[in-house]
Amino acid sequence: MNRRSFLKASAASVGSSFLPSILSGQSLPHFAPKAKSVIFLHMVGAPSQLDLFDYKPELNKWNGKDAPEELYKGKKFAFITGVPKMMASPFKFQQHGESGQWMSEALPNLSKCVDDMAFIRTVHTKEFNHAPAQLALHTGLNRQGNPSMGSWMSHGLGSNNKNLPPYVVMVSGGVPGAGAQLWNNGFLPSVHQGVEFRSSGDPVLFLSDPKGMGRQHRRDIVSDINALNRESYRKTKDAEALTRISQYNLAYRMQDSVPELTNLKSEPEHIRKMYGDNLFGKHCLQARRLAEKGVRFIELFNSSWDHHGSIENSLPKKCKEVDQAIAGLLMDLKQRGMLEETLVVWAAEFGRTPMLQGVSGDGKKQKPGRDHHKDAFTIWMAGGGIKGGTSYGQTDDMGYYIADKPTEIRDVHATVMHQLGLNYRDVSYKYMGLDQRLTGVEEAHILHDILA
Repeated sequence: MNRRSFLKASAASVGSSFLPSILSGQSLPHFAPKAKSVIFLHMVGAPSQLDLFDYKPELNKWNGKDAPEELYKGKKFAFITGVPKMMASPFKFQQHGESGQWMSEALPNLSKCVDDMAFIRTVHTKEFNHAPAQLALHTGLNRQGNPSMGSWMSHGLGSNNKNLPPYVVMVSGGVPGAGAQLWNNGFLPSVHQGVEFRSSGDPVLFLSDPKGMGRQHRRDIVSDINALNRESYRKTKDAEALTRISQYNLAYRMQDSVPELTNLKSEPEHIRKMYGDNLFGKHCLQARRLAEKGVRFIELFNSSWDHHGSIENSLPKKCKEVDQAIAGLLMDLKQRGMLEETLVVWAAEFGRTPMLQGVSGDGKKQKPGRDHHKDAFTIWMAGGGIKGGTSYGQTDDMGYYIADKPTEIRDVHATVMHQLGLNYRDVSYKYMGLDQRLTGVEEAHILHDILA
C-alpha cells in the first residue's frame, strides 16, 4: 500500500497529532545509508571550472589565438559570435594534499581539503541558459512544475526532526534566475516544499505571533483550522487537506525550535571565526547546525558567479566570499565526526568555455571573461561515504569536450540518493498517470568510482 492510499484509508481515524509522522516523519531507507543529511552548495551563475578545478596547461599555448573550428563551428553559445580567441587561466594552479589534486590559487582555504573531496569533471547538460539549466540540475527537467531534488529526498525519507522541516533553503545575494521553483515541491504534497530561512527579520516568514497574541491563543487557532481541514478531507478525500494539517502543526512547533537554532551567538567564537563573518559563512554554519538537528536536505544558494567579463578581477572576489566558509564547513563537520554522515555537494548549472568573451555592450573592450559552456563542467562531493582525494572522468586538453566517463545530471541525482540509502528507481510518485522519478525514465548510473 503506497503512502497516498494509506492516507486515504486511514485519515478518518487518525488524530492531527499523528499526521506529521505520516506525512513528513522519518521513513525507512531502502538499504543502510552512508549519509543522513545533504548540504548542497549551489554557485548561481556558474563559476569557471577552468579557473578553479580543471587544470589545462595546454591552454597556455593557445592563449590569445583563434579557437580551432571544432570548438565553435556549428555550435550555439549564449553570447560568443564569430571566431573566438582562446584564453588561458590567469590563475596559478598547484597540487595539494596527499592525493595531489590540482586546484587554483583562487581557493587557498578549500585547497587544504582536497583529500576529502571527489571531483566529477565530466558533468554535462543540454541547457546553456541559466534558468533552464538550474531547473535541469534541481528537478531533472528544464521546465517549471517539477519537484526539486530536496523535495524528492523529503518524499523518500521524511525528516529526522519533527520540529523542523526536512528541506531548508538559504539564499545569499540575488535570487537565482529560476526563482523559488528551484526548491518547489511541484506535484508532490506541499509538505515537501523547501522552507526558506531568511537573513533578516523572522528567520521564516510570519514565524512570530502578532503583538498581543499568546501561545495558547495561537494553539487554539491552529486546532480550529485543523478541525476545518479534517472536515474538508472527510468531504473531499483530498490528501492535500492532510498536508495542511501537518504544515500548521509543524509551523507551530517551529515557533519554538527555529529562533533557538538560528541564534549563532550560542556558538563559540572560534567556531564562528572558522566560517568567516559574511552572510554566506553564517549560512554554512547554520547548515551544519541544521544537519546536526537532523534536517535531511539543506541547500545554500550563492549568486553572482556569471563572469562574462573581467574574470581576472571578479572571480577572486567571489572566491574570497565562499572559500573560508566552505573550508570551515568541511573542517567543522570533520572535527565533530559529522562529515562521515553528511554529504556535501558543490555544483553550478553549467561550466565556462576555454574561449574568451569580453566586449561590453557599447563596443568598448574590457578584460575578458568566459561564456556559458554546457558540454563539460565540474561538480565535487565530500563526506557521506565519498572517497576523498579522487577525480572522476577527464576532459580534453582544452577542457571543452569530455574525453572519458561522461556524467549525466541524473547520474549525480542517483548517486546522492544512493548515499542516503535510496534506490533511485524506487522513489516515485504517481502523477498524470505515470510513476514520476527525479532521474526520469532513462537509466541513471551511480558513480561507484567515487564511493568509499
